[in-house]
Amino acid sequence: GDGHYDTASAFIKSLRGNDPDAAVYWLAAMIAAGEDPKFIARRLIISATEDVGNADPRALQVAIAAGQALDWIGLPEAQYALAQAATYIATAPKSNRAGQAYFAAAGDVDAHGALPVPLHLRNAANPRMKHHGIRVGYRDPHDFEGADVEQRYLPDGLGDRRYYLPTDQGYEATIGERMARRSAAREAAQEAGRTPRSRIPGPEVARGGRDGVMKTREANRRRLAETEKRDASG
Repeated sequence: GDGHYDTASAFIKSLRGNDPDAAVYWLAAMIAAGEDPKFIARRLIISATEDVGNADPRALQVAIAAGQALDWIGLPEAQYALAQAATYIATAPKSNRAGQAYFAAAGDVDAHGALPVPLHLRNAANPRMKHHGIRVGYRDPHDFEGADVEQRYLPDGLGDRRYYLPTDQGYEATIGERMARRSAAREAAQEAGRTPRSRIPGPEVARGGRDGVMKTREANRRRLAETEKRDASG
């Protein structure tokens, strides 16, 4: 009855509220009541993404590993894995900004529909498509210093919309600092009127080098299949 939902709610809120003692208590209460352990594992995975997020990306790995451990060994031994994940998530730094970013973007998609992809981001499957502006002006970030270059990725109709706004919690603080450094470097490049190229050149890739190996592979596989077919029929 309501006890199922109330206990699950207490477990989730204890994880979110940074209380590992309450988290393992409600975990034990659910196990003792005969709760499906896969339901518990799913709640741990959800909490790792919804409440911890990029503040500690390892939380999702720990939660998924607990679910996999449950599949491998089952109860009672999997209680250790569930308890490990619960205490890890409960004590991890918290951020829900990744999810908020997604739902803010989803709100714009719902309000405006899927807006046109900017021409320079489109896939020019045929080189002749560039005559129509498709992929013209695209700059590969790997060619520039810091593997970053100023260019528009959002649809034109969204202006300078920001969705992901990192907190100062855990690893998300590092992400925020990285984003700030890139923003400052882009502004400096705009003021200088140029973006520095990468100081570490990559290897030269021969024309067709990206697809040549796979084309050769497929040709060899076809020849091998034909040879095997002839040998089998002979």
